[in-house]
Amino acid sequence: MKKHTALSTTTALALTGIMLFLLSCQPRQDKTQDEGTKSKLKGTISISGAFALYPMTVKWAEMFMTLNPKVRIDISAGGAGKGMTDALSGMVDLGMFSRGVTQAEIAKGAWYIAVVKDAVVPTVSAGNPIIQAIKSKGLSRDQFMKIYLTQELQTWDIYPDVAAGGRKINVYTRSDACGAAQMWGEYLGKDQESLNGVGVYGDPGMAEAIKNDVLGLGFNNINYAYDMSTRKKYEGLEVVPIDLNSNGVIDPEENFYETQDQIITAIKNNVYPSPPARDLYFVSKGKPVNEATVEFLKWILTDGQKFVNESGYVELSGEKIQSELTKL
Repeated sequence: MKKHTALSTTTALALTGIMLFLLSCQPRQDKTQDEGTKSKLKGTISISGAFALYPMTVKWAEMFMTLNPKVRIDISAGGAGKGMTDALSGMVDLGMFSRGVTQAEIAKGAWYIAVVKDAVVPTVSAGNPIIQAIKSKGLSRDQFMKIYLTQELQTWDIYPDVAAGGRKINVYTRSDACGAAQMWGEYLGKDQESLNGVGVYGDPGMAEAIKNDVLGLGFNNINYAYDMSTRKKYEGLEVVPIDLNSNGVIDPEENFYETQDQIITAIKNNVYPSPPARDLYFVSKGKPVNEATVEFLKWILTDGQKFVNESGYVELSGEKIQSELTKL
């Protein structure tokens, strides 16, 4: 079972400021657009849920409201579990969701639609004392299992030829019900509840905790490991390469972590494993009937896909898009 340890008061307060944020986007007028050609679509769309889908949803919302000035979209991030709960309770029109929808959730009325793809990546501090060895040798699935599940590996002395002085691996997981932890657990053959480690709330909280702990090991959705504007890893954070063939070294074909574009290509080409790569969804209580919501989803699956790559995600395949459009 995972062990949740309270963070310091200062850190908790800082993370609270990062996590409890609400985006209330105001419609923006396209001044170059003639009044007679402006969209007559109007209404409000409320969205909450997965941190994984939050940056992409913000971009989509901004662009959609530019095209439809009478539509308002309110977005808040709080984890996939919150997104599902809020959607099923009718609190929001759409829940952002970052793992597969279960039969139990479907039985409660959950309707879902895939909109984009991304992945969870293991992360460490750039200040880790053996960071060069980690980047050149990586960690295998078996090693991650021994760290997160069985606790057979508890120190950074994980490479026979690299001395780490018996320094303890400070293992982090997520305290909130979220897709990132569930997908990382599934990659290791289990689930979120099986992961050991200090529980941290939210993707921003995880990234901050890892950057500030040179002995820490965690995992993040790619948009919290990479800066979508520079396409490089955030300062102070490193992504741990996965030794896919377990030969003790990161071969050229396994080395695709230096930039966001490289990892996106690896996900798109199914080189990076799935899980922890996965589709991201919007969920609702039954099929949406709100006209603005339906049109927003249709736009996301058509014109909205052209904003996916620049936002640090992977586009759905043409076949997948067509199958999702039929749900509407």
